[in-house]
Amino acid sequence: MWTNYVDISKLIDYCQKFILEAHIQIQIIKAIDQMQQEAKRLLQTGKAIAFVPTMGYLHEGHLALMREGRKHGDTLIISIFVNPTQFGPAEDFQAYPRDLDRDVRLAESVGVDIIFAPEADAIYDKAYQTYVDLEILPLHLCGPLRPRHFRGVATVVTKLFNIVKPQAAIFGEKDYQQLVIIRRMVRDLNFDIRIIGVPIVREPDGLAMSSRNTYLSEDERRSALSLFQALQQAQKSLAQGMRDARQLISEASEMIRSYPYTKIDYVALCDPETLEDVDRVEGPTLMALAVWVGKTRLIDNAILKP
Repeated sequence: MWTNYVDISKLIDYCQKFILEAHIQIQIIKAIDQMQQEAKRLLQTGKAIAFVPTMGYLHEGHLALMREGRKHGDTLIISIFVNPTQFGPAEDFQAYPRDLDRDVRLAESVGVDIIFAPEADAIYDKAYQTYVDLEILPLHLCGPLRPRHFRGVATVVTKLFNIVKPQAAIFGEKDYQQLVIIRRMVRDLNFDIRIIGVPIVREPDGLAMSSRNTYLSEDERRSALSLFQALQQAQKSLAQGMRDARQLISEASEMIRSYPYTKIDYVALCDPETLEDVDRVEGPTLMALAVWVGKTRLIDNAILKP
């Protein structure tokens, strides 16, 4: 009888483990109508949804957004969608790294409940013609160099919000202009969604984490550190009393150009909310960088404080 009792206990333990594992198994949804129905069901049962939109090929920076998302909802949903409308004709849409199986494993490790992974032709059918376009914020920083990029970002985020129906959405501060644009769009269109920014996650040597870092050769990666070092130098010069924006920009540009394989798109000092250029740094000011390292375009930023 005692042996039978031990066997039954093991069976109970096994069943409990199986039920737990089945419960935490991530759900992958590809159809828009299925995602909408699941979102409605969650809301009807009183579950708050936190949402992290991504283009996949996840790294620690994405996982930091997801960990933050766990704090802001009962159900954590992420999207994995490489959005074609935010890539220009000469940009890396086809080459952008993709690995859904790897992404699923990483998402499971931080407690994601649902992955929404639609196909492009489901998001944009052949007759698609509706876009969300902001007037002023996209005219700064990356906007003039990447025409229609932020129109694509604003449009796909609006569509994802309508499909996933979150109460909170989490974005990284590395894409600072994108974060400012999404916040403005949410205010302007009266979305009832809290937009939460998460600080940049960096490699131990300071390089801002990005899916595009995988494009860098070993030598190029060393040159990529020039972006972070330029930001550090700017903060140091500010602490020593330098306030003139042109001087700070010149110094940062010189730092970046001292490395091989670098070509500057822009180094800017601007208001953190309007993105308008400033002449002098008298309060918290955004320094934003966009630099080609070899064939890879990298961005980085920091809020400088006198």
